[in-house]
Amino acid sequence: MEPADWLSRLLEIMPVTGSLDIRCYYAAPWKIAYETSDAGMMRYHVVLRGTAILEDPDGGQPRRLNAGDIVILPGGDAHTLHDGSGLSAITAAHRSGGNHKISEITGSGDPLDMICGHLKVPRPHDRIMREYLPSQLIVNSNVASHAGNVSIVGEQLSKLISLMRMETDVVGLGGTAMLNAFSSALFTLSLRLASDAGASSKGLLAVAGNPRLAPALEAMMKQPGHPWTLPELAELCHVSRATFSRHFQEHLGKSASDFLLDLRMSVAANELKKPGSSTGAVAEKVGYQSEAAFQRIFKETMGVTPSHWRKSGSISAPS
Repeated sequence: MEPADWLSRLLEIMPVTGSLDIRCYYAAPWKIAYETSDAGMMRYHVVLRGTAILEDPDGGQPRRLNAGDIVILPGGDAHTLHDGSGLSAITAAHRSGGNHKISEITGSGDPLDMICGHLKVPRPHDRIMREYLPSQLIVNSNVASHAGNVSIVGEQLSKLISLMRMETDVVGLGGTAMLNAFSSALFTLSLRLASDAGASSKGLLAVAGNPRLAPALEAMMKQPGHPWTLPELAELCHVSRATFSRHFQEHLGKSASDFLLDLRMSVAANELKKPGSSTGAVAEKVGYQSEAAFQRIFKETMGVTPSHWRKSGSISAPS
């Protein structure tokens, strides 16, 4: 049975795995600098107690993070976190926490308790994450819903963070597996919360959170191989073709056709890795009647032919 919503379908096509790497107990002054991540890696940080300043990877205004804030960097950008005092940071001491590392700076300054980890998405899906999610996604588990009430998703996220905190406090059987699973769930719930709270002004979350555009997104995610036309998608959204095209471009930053192409290539990349799959069958599944046209577009998008991609190694990404 196919997933009923766009986020479940997205994570089915491009599954995300996670790992909690380190828990930081810092007294000010402190500073952490991360270099640009390897392709397919997204760093995350969760402030459990205290505050932190995040320098904007894009050069914008620094962002003050409070307890309950979750930061995910889908583009893997280099970034810096610090206490905001402007003082030279004290060198941290490191020790093993059993299933993660512990980094500590003792002193009388304002204390910070933060957990940091990473998320991985296989090729070529890291490109989707980079291009269609914000460079830095920040949500807070205490956020209110559109109706002004305490968000149910926020409550779920808060409970998940509590579980992550407790799991790092003890060394229990299966602890690493638990923390890895919690990291993946953190990503899913953060996207759900961001979409629910309208936390993004552009990109996939902005489209998903817009009632006028969401039906088209859901349809393309559910049936990427369907020969969608702009009039069809506009009709699903009950707007004119021109209005749909303009609003979709404004919210996503790319056209519906661009998004559909990227989605189809991700599905095709998964299908080509399946034993016994033929290029012609994959082409048809993702909406191409001409195998030659599919091969040309796949190479333009992926940089290699379908045959080369099939032989380049396996990825664990069902479709």
